[in-house]
Amino acid sequence: MYKLVATDLDGTLLNSDHQLDPFTVATVRRLERSGVQFVIATGRHYCDVAGIRDVLGIRPYLVTSNGARVHAPDDTLIHSRNLSAEAVKQLVQPAIVGEHGRVIVNLFADDAWLIDRDVPELLAYHQDSGFRYQVVDMHAHDGADIAKVLYIGDPADLAIIAERLDRAFGDALYVTYSLPDCLEVMTSNVSKGRALQFVLSRLELLPAHCVAFGDNMNDIDLLETAGHPFMMNNANPDLMARLPFVPRIGNNFEAGVAHHLRKLFSMTDLAAS
Repeated sequence: MYKLVATDLDGTLLNSDHQLDPFTVATVRRLERSGVQFVIATGRHYCDVAGIRDVLGIRPYLVTSNGARVHAPDDTLIHSRNLSAEAVKQLVQPAIVGEHGRVIVNLFADDAWLIDRDVPELLAYHQDSGFRYQVVDMHAHDGADIAKVLYIGDPADLAIIAERLDRAFGDALYVTYSLPDCLEVMTSNVSKGRALQFVLSRLELLPAHCVAFGDNMNDIDLLETAGHPFMMNNANPDLMARLPFVPRIGNNFEAGVAHHLRKLFSMTDLAAS
Protein backbone atom coordinates (compact mmCIF):
# COMPACT_ATOMS: atom_id res chain seq x y z
CA MET A 1 0.00 0.00 0.00
CA TYR A 2 2.77 2.42 0.93
CA LYS A 3 5.09 3.02 -2.03
CA LEU A 4 6.59 6.44 -1.30
CA VAL A 5 7.88 8.05 1.90
CA ALA A 6 8.26 11.84 1.99
CA THR A 7 10.04 13.31 4.97
CA ASP A 8 11.27 16.62 6.29
CA LEU A 9 14.76 16.78 7.82
CA ASP A 10 15.24 19.17 10.76
CA GLY A 11 13.03 18.27 13.67
CA THR A 12 11.85 15.18 11.81
CA LEU A 13 14.37 12.76 10.25
CA LEU A 14 17.44 14.41 11.83
CA ASN A 15 18.19 14.22 15.55
CA SER A 16 18.66 17.14 17.94
CA ASP A 17 22.23 17.62 16.66
CA HIS A 18 20.86 17.91 13.10
CA GLN A 19 22.49 14.61 12.18
CA LEU A 20 21.30 11.16 11.12
CA ASP A 21 20.85 8.50 13.77
CA PRO A 22 22.38 5.11 12.78
CA PHE A 23 19.02 3.45 13.46
CA THR A 24 17.39 5.82 10.97
CA VAL A 25 20.06 5.15 8.34
CA ALA A 26 19.66 1.39 8.72
CA THR A 27 15.86 1.57 8.53
CA VAL A 28 15.73 3.75 5.44
CA ARG A 29 18.34 1.69 3.58
CA ARG A 30 16.41 -1.52 4.26
CA LEU A 31 13.18 -0.01 3.02
CA GLU A 32 14.77 1.28 -0.17
CA ARG A 33 16.26 -2.15 -0.85
CA SER A 34 12.74 -3.57 -0.54
CA GLY A 35 11.46 -1.19 -3.24
CA VAL A 36 10.12 1.76 -1.24
CA GLN A 37 10.92 5.12 -2.82
CA PHE A 38 11.83 8.22 -0.81
CA VAL A 39 11.44 11.98 -1.09
CA ILE A 40 13.42 14.31 1.17
CA ALA A 41 11.40 17.52 1.41
CA THR A 42 13.11 20.38 3.21
CA GLY A 43 13.81 24.07 3.30
CA ARG A 44 17.52 23.33 3.13
CA HIS A 45 19.69 24.04 0.08
CA TYR A 46 20.09 21.33 -2.56
CA CYS A 47 23.88 21.12 -2.12
CA ASP A 48 23.41 20.65 1.62
CA VAL A 49 20.73 17.98 1.21
CA ALA A 50 22.78 16.09 -1.38
CA GLY A 51 25.48 15.69 1.26
CA ILE A 52 22.99 14.45 3.83
CA ARG A 53 21.54 12.09 1.21
CA ASP A 54 24.98 10.60 0.66
CA VAL A 55 25.34 9.91 4.40
CA LEU A 56 21.88 8.34 4.37
CA GLY A 57 23.01 6.06 1.55
CA ILE A 58 19.88 6.08 -0.60
CA ARG A 59 18.82 7.72 -3.88
CA PRO A 60 15.70 9.75 -3.11
CA TYR A 61 14.02 12.60 -4.93
CA LEU A 62 15.22 15.85 -3.35
CA VAL A 63 12.67 18.61 -2.76
CA THR A 64 14.70 21.58 -1.52
CA SER A 65 14.22 25.28 -0.71
CA ASN A 66 10.67 24.35 0.34
CA GLY A 67 9.82 23.10 -3.16
CA ALA A 68 11.62 25.68 -5.29
CA ARG A 69 13.92 22.91 -6.53
CA VAL A 70 13.27 19.23 -7.25
CA HIS A 71 16.09 16.91 -8.23
CA ALA A 72 15.65 13.34 -9.47
CA PRO A 73 17.55 10.47 -7.82
CA ASP A 74 20.32 10.88 -10.44
CA ASP A 75 20.67 14.57 -9.41
CA THR A 76 19.02 15.90 -12.57
CA LEU A 77 17.15 19.15 -11.89
CA ILE A 78 13.56 18.42 -12.92
CA HIS A 79 11.63 21.33 -11.38
CA SER A 80 12.72 24.89 -10.61
CA ARG A 81 10.98 28.07 -9.50
CA ASN A 82 12.86 31.30 -8.73
CA LEU A 83 11.92 34.53 -7.08
CA SER A 84 11.97 37.42 -9.52
CA ALA A 85 15.22 39.38 -9.54
CA GLU A 86 13.35 42.57 -8.70
CA ALA A 87 11.68 40.93 -5.72
CA VAL A 88 15.01 39.64 -4.40
CA LYS A 89 16.57 43.09 -4.62
CA GLN A 90 13.65 44.48 -2.65
CA LEU A 91 13.69 41.66 -0.08
CA VAL A 92 17.22 42.50 1.11
CA GLN A 93 16.52 46.21 1.64
CA PRO A 94 16.23 47.86 5.07
CA ALA A 95 12.63 48.75 4.25
CA ILE A 96 11.88 45.03 4.61
CA VAL A 97 14.66 43.73 6.85
CA GLY A 98 14.85 46.74 9.17
CA GLU A 99 17.54 49.32 9.87
CA HIS A 100 18.64 47.71 13.16
CA GLY A 101 20.87 45.04 11.61
CA ARG A 102 19.67 42.28 13.92
CA VAL A 103 18.28 39.98 11.22
CA ILE A 104 20.63 37.74 9.23
CA VAL A 105 19.77 37.69 5.51
CA ASN A 106 20.47 34.60 3.37
CA LEU A 107 19.98 33.88 -0.34
CA PHE A 108 19.83 30.37 -1.80
CA ALA A 109 21.27 30.35 -5.32
CA ASP A 110 21.59 27.19 -7.43
CA ASP A 111 25.02 26.21 -6.12
CA ALA A 112 25.62 28.59 -3.25
CA TRP A 113 24.38 29.74 0.13
CA LEU A 114 24.93 33.50 0.34
CA ILE A 115 24.81 35.39 3.64
CA ASP A 116 25.24 39.00 4.71
CA ARG A 117 27.69 38.34 7.59
CA ASP A 118 29.89 35.69 9.14
CA VAL A 119 27.84 33.47 11.50
CA PRO A 120 30.01 30.42 12.31
CA GLU A 121 27.45 28.91 14.69
CA LEU A 122 25.16 28.21 11.74
CA LEU A 123 27.65 25.66 10.41
CA ALA A 124 26.71 23.30 13.26
CA TYR A 125 23.48 22.62 11.36
CA HIS A 126 25.45 21.25 8.40
CA GLN A 127 27.83 18.77 10.00
CA ASP A 128 26.81 15.80 7.85
CA SER A 129 27.04 17.67 4.54
CA GLY A 130 29.87 20.10 5.22
CA PHE A 131 27.94 22.79 3.31
CA ARG A 132 29.23 26.32 3.93
CA TYR A 133 28.08 29.85 3.22
CA GLN A 134 29.68 32.71 1.29
CA VAL A 135 29.54 36.21 2.80
CA VAL A 136 28.44 38.76 0.18
CA ASP A 137 27.20 42.33 -0.13
CA MET A 138 23.46 41.73 -0.50
CA HIS A 139 22.85 45.15 -1.97
CA ALA A 140 25.31 44.43 -4.80
CA HIS A 141 23.57 41.16 -5.80
CA ASP A 142 21.57 41.34 -9.04
CA GLY A 143 18.79 39.14 -7.63
CA ALA A 144 19.00 36.56 -10.42
CA ASP A 145 18.54 32.80 -9.98
CA ILE A 146 17.51 32.87 -6.31
CA ALA A 147 15.25 30.10 -5.04
CA LYS A 148 14.76 31.34 -1.49
CA VAL A 149 15.38 34.23 0.86
CA LEU A 150 15.88 33.22 4.48
CA TYR A 151 15.71 35.63 7.42
CA ILE A 152 17.16 34.46 10.74
CA GLY A 153 16.43 36.49 13.84
CA ASP A 154 14.34 37.08 16.91
CA PRO A 155 10.71 36.04 16.34
CA ALA A 156 9.53 39.57 17.14
CA ASP A 157 11.72 41.02 14.39
CA LEU A 158 10.60 38.32 11.97
CA ALA A 159 6.94 39.03 12.70
CA ILE A 160 7.51 42.63 11.61
CA ILE A 161 9.21 41.42 8.41
CA ALA A 162 6.28 39.09 7.70
CA GLU A 163 3.86 42.01 8.03
CA ARG A 164 5.98 44.13 5.67
CA LEU A 165 6.13 41.30 3.15
CA ASP A 166 2.37 40.92 3.21
CA ARG A 167 1.85 44.64 2.64
CA ALA A 168 4.45 44.89 -0.12
CA PHE A 169 3.86 41.62 -2.00
CA GLY A 170 0.55 40.10 -0.93
CA ASP A 171 -0.01 36.74 -2.61
CA ALA A 172 3.03 37.12 -4.89
CA LEU A 173 5.20 35.35 -2.30
CA TYR A 174 5.02 32.15 -0.28
CA VAL A 175 6.15 33.07 3.24
CA THR A 176 6.52 30.43 5.95
CA TYR A 177 8.43 29.54 9.10
CA SER A 178 10.73 26.52 9.28
CA LEU A 179 11.63 27.40 12.88
CA PRO A 180 10.43 30.23 15.13
CA ASP A 181 13.63 32.13 14.29
CA CYS A 182 13.70 31.26 10.57
CA LEU A 183 11.36 33.04 8.14
CA GLU A 184 11.54 31.70 4.58
CA VAL A 185 10.39 33.38 1.37
CA MET A 186 9.80 31.78 -2.02
CA THR A 187 7.75 32.72 -5.05
CA SER A 188 4.01 32.11 -4.74
CA ASN A 189 3.74 28.86 -6.70
CA VAL A 190 6.26 27.04 -4.50
CA SER A 191 5.65 24.68 -1.57
CA LYS A 192 6.64 21.22 -0.42
CA GLY A 193 3.13 19.96 -1.18
CA ARG A 194 3.22 21.21 -4.78
CA ALA A 195 6.62 19.60 -5.24
CA LEU A 196 5.33 16.32 -3.80
CA GLN A 197 2.41 16.44 -6.25
CA PHE A 198 4.95 16.87 -9.05
CA VAL A 199 6.91 13.79 -7.90
CA LEU A 200 3.75 11.70 -7.44
CA SER A 201 2.67 12.55 -10.99
CA ARG A 202 6.10 11.71 -12.36
CA LEU A 203 6.02 8.32 -10.60
CA GLU A 204 2.36 7.75 -11.54
CA LEU A 205 1.44 7.29 -7.90
CA LEU A 206 -1.58 8.47 -5.94
CA PRO A 207 -1.49 10.39 -2.66
CA ALA A 208 -2.89 7.22 -1.07
CA HIS A 209 0.45 5.55 -1.83
CA CYS A 210 2.40 8.19 0.09
CA VAL A 211 3.45 8.46 3.75
CA ALA A 212 4.74 11.85 4.93
CA PHE A 213 6.43 13.15 8.06
CA GLY A 214 6.89 16.75 9.23
CA ASP A 215 7.18 18.98 12.26
CA ASN A 216 6.82 22.65 11.33
CA MET A 217 4.77 25.24 9.48
CA ASN A 218 6.52 24.74 6.15
CA ASP A 219 5.28 21.12 6.25
CA ILE A 220 1.58 22.00 6.25
CA ASP A 221 0.75 21.23 2.64
CA LEU A 222 3.24 18.34 2.50
CA LEU A 223 1.14 16.69 5.19
CA GLU A 224 -2.10 17.77 3.53
CA THR A 225 -0.97 16.30 0.18
CA ALA A 226 0.13 12.85 1.38
CA GLY A 227 -2.54 10.23 1.90
CA HIS A 228 -0.92 9.10 5.16
CA PRO A 229 0.53 12.09 7.03
CA PHE A 230 2.24 11.92 10.41
CA MET A 231 3.42 14.70 12.69
CA MET A 232 6.31 14.52 15.11
CA ASN A 233 5.52 14.64 18.81
CA ASN A 234 8.04 17.50 19.02
CA ALA A 235 6.18 19.45 16.31
CA ASN A 236 5.50 23.17 16.47
CA PRO A 237 2.33 23.69 18.56
CA ASP A 238 1.01 25.95 15.80
CA LEU A 239 1.25 23.03 13.37
CA MET A 240 -0.61 20.80 15.84
CA ALA A 241 -3.36 23.40 16.05
CA ARG A 242 -3.49 23.81 12.27
CA LEU A 243 -3.67 20.05 11.56
CA PRO A 244 -5.32 18.57 14.67
CA PHE A 245 -6.35 15.33 12.97
CA VAL A 246 -2.87 14.36 11.75
CA PRO A 247 -1.57 11.55 14.00
CA ARG A 248 1.48 12.30 16.12
CA ILE A 249 4.36 9.86 16.44
CA GLY A 250 7.65 9.82 18.38
CA ASN A 251 10.27 12.52 18.74
CA ASN A 252 13.01 13.33 16.26
CA PHE A 253 15.64 12.95 19.00
CA GLU A 254 14.51 9.34 19.51
CA ALA A 255 14.53 8.33 15.80
CA GLY A 256 10.73 8.60 15.79
CA VAL A 257 10.40 8.42 12.00
CA ALA A 258 12.46 5.24 11.78
CA HIS A 259 10.52 3.54 14.57
CA HIS A 260 7.21 4.46 12.95
CA LEU A 261 8.36 3.28 9.52
CA ARG A 262 9.25 -0.10 11.03
CA LYS A 263 5.71 -0.36 12.37
CA LEU A 264 4.08 0.71 9.10
CA PHE A 265 6.13 -1.71 7.02
CA SER A 266 6.01 -4.54 9.59
CA MET A 267 9.77 -4.69 9.97
CA THR A 268 9.95 -7.16 12.86
CA ASP A 269 13.75 -7.07 13.29
CA LEU A 270 14.31 -3.84 15.22
CA ALA A 271 18.09 -4.15 15.29
CA ALA A 272 19.93 -1.23 13.73
CA SER A 273 21.39 -3.26 10.87
